Amino acid sequence: AQHRNMAALSGERWRECLPEHEMIKKLQERLHLESQGTSRRIAKNLTFCLNGDFFIWDNVESVFYTTNLRQINSEEEPDSRYQTLLCINPPLFEVCQVLLSPTQYHVALIGQRGATVLELPQRWGKKSEFEGGRMEINCKTIPVAERFFTSSTSVTLRQAAWFPSETEEPHLVLLTSDNTIRFYNLKEPQTPARVLPVSQSEEETSVHTRGRSYAASLGEIAVAFDFGPLVDVPRQLARQRLSDDLLVYPLYILYENGETFLSYTSLTHTTLGKLLGPLPMYPAAEDNYGYDACAVLCLPCVPNILVIATETGMLYHCVVLEAEEEEDGGSVERWSRGSETVPSLYVFECVELELTLKLPAGEEEDIVESDFTCPIRLHRDPLCQHRYHCTHEAGVHSLGLAWFNKLHKFLQSDEEDKDSLQELAAEQRCIVEHILCTRPLTSSLPAPVRGFWIVSDLSLGATMICITSTYECLLLPLLSSIRPPSPPLLCSRVGTLEGSGNSPLRGLAEDSFEQHIRNILARTSTNPAGDKDTSTPTPECLQLLSRATQVFREEYILKLDLAREEMQRRVKLLTGQKNKQLEDLALCREERKSLREAAERLADKYEDAKYRQEAIMNRMKRVLGSLRNQLPVLSDSEKDMKKELQTINDQLRHLDNTITQVNMKTEYQTKQMDKGLLTPARARITLNAHQRKLHSKLITSLLLLIRLHYKFHSFAPFSKMCPFHTVMRRRCADSSAFHFNPFK
Repeated sequence: AQHRNMAALSGERWRECLPEHEMIKKLQERLHLESQGTSRRIAKNLTFCLNGDFFIWDNVESVFYTTNLRQINSEEEPDSRYQTLLCINPPLFEVCQVLLSPTQYHVALIGQRGATVLELPQRWGKKSEFEGGRMEINCKTIPVAERFFTSSTSVTLRQAAWFPSETEEPHLVLLTSDNTIRFYNLKEPQTPARVLPVSQSEEETSVHTRGRSYAASLGEIAVAFDFGPLVDVPRQLARQRLSDDLLVYPLYILYENGETFLSYTSLTHTTLGKLLGPLPMYPAAEDNYGYDACAVLCLPCVPNILVIATETGMLYHCVVLEAEEEEDGGSVERWSRGSETVPSLYVFECVELELTLKLPAGEEEDIVESDFTCPIRLHRDPLCQHRYHCTHEAGVHSLGLAWFNKLHKFLQSDEEDKDSLQELAAEQRCIVEHILCTRPLTSSLPAPVRGFWIVSDLSLGATMICITSTYECLLLPLLSSIRPPSPPLLCSRVGTLEGSGNSPLRGLAEDSFEQHIRNILARTSTNPAGDKDTSTPTPECLQLLSRATQVFREEYILKLDLAREEMQRRVKLLTGQKNKQLEDLALCREERKSLREAAERLADKYEDAKYRQEAIMNRMKRVLGSLRNQLPVLSDSEKDMKKELQTINDQLRHLDNTITQVNMKTEYQTKQMDKGLLTPARARITLNAHQRKLHSKLITSLLLLIRLHYKFHSFAPFSKMCPFHTVMRRRCADSSAFHFNPFK
């Protein structure tokens, strides 16, 4: 337990040490040196993480401060060391956003008047620090489109992003206020590799200040863009003699009037890039789903979800549906810039963010609606595809699309009923959490966040890092209710597959009840974390306290009481079911006992029946044998036995004759040997050792055969396996083998 506690403390150490780190304190001390321009009202993003390293940009010194969170989280005593990345050619503009490239080798420094790319130094050493752990490091910087922004003083940079390809050369994509998107290669940063005009009318392609002012008044100015995941070449573009396996990135371009255009982009094929749109939005709305659009985000899930944000705090979750040539072909041709079909956007739901807190004007008066507006930035969540975050001048919101899984199942099915899709949208809404509130009232001073990042390193824990306007580092938990559930372990699946006694209905009931409790505890509003440096008058502070108390009462205490009552009702029901199951279990035990006794009786009867059956079978065999013996005709087996006995008798007679001949030859040889002994005049026969050995073996074999003949002669004709018959078959087949001539 002590080791587990130490591990937990070490896992939380970096969360405690980072807000008190030396580089954070240094930024807080130099806060008064920053410029007091209009950029202080804009929400910025000056932080990012890479392989456990936390980076934060200092606008006063134009440098990056970085420290390793894993080293802070180690069991050793954490230190406040940090490295400083200096720019060889620092940007001349105020940086509002930093973007890490897909290859993670470059960082783009983005401002309203330009863009600069910083090349990250190499790592080496024991702790894999930049340049072995040097405190200050000079980094190469590449100004992008510096000549263009210097010569065009009226043009501002609206948005910048990296081209999402990880295998090609890094390209920086810039959207400027002259309704043009430019692609810049880092090898040629002053000359755009590709230019994509995004003006809605052909007359505006030539640069005219008055034309741009008219377009701005009508809301026909592109304000944001975002890349979607890789897709195949559309059918209308495949006719341009392109390869079928070509993959392109869809580029969604949002205009201030809420219209969305589409362009398919590829770095290898510059012929692509024709502007298509506007994309039709269903169901149709009179105000075209708001105005003052400011941000767009394409969630990388299937199907693609396009999030459109407006400055009034409205968020539209649109499902990108593929185009069909037969469906609505006339209207698409009438509204698009050509005859090509374009995807459509189905507005699944609309969400209104509470930018500033809504307070009641009196005890019995309604909530006063606020007309506060501000630009909103949208951020993807690296841990969950259908979750994203919003940062703005008044704080941070986190949104989770809890209905995405049901929508995915609906689109995979063959249902085409639009009413059921609308019922699905009304059944389960997305989850919105007000994480941080830096401007609780409209009259409060603006305090936009300066940094936002999601730590996706699981060894450090999923954490949201927020840097406030006063460089206070807030580490906040993520929205855990929208996180996808972990898959079951393999060891837990084995018991289910083998039928270990777990009822599938029980698992279904547990899942449904758990989801029911989650639905009860789901909150429609929360109390966000506030900025402690925000100055608020006393009466409004009392209203804020009343609101927080009301939210706690309605969204926490009352829902917890409902959940407790539901759980008590469930416990009562389960207790009754348990008692009924205990009664059924007692009955089952009695039935098992009676069945066991019946089984014993049946076993005895079975043994008795088996014994009687064997006795009857033996009697039947004897009866059949006697019947067979009384038949006048021999059977086939008896005929074969008779034939074999006759053959054995003939062979024995032959062997008897052979033995008689052997005996006669033995007598003859004995007489001859006796004559030789009596007649000394004859020459003696001398045998060598080999001949004596052969003669000895022969005589021994003859004697053995004779002994076997007299032993088995009485019953050999009736024995099928007679040893004498076997030996004689092997050795006495040829009678000449026993002929012996000593004079040869």
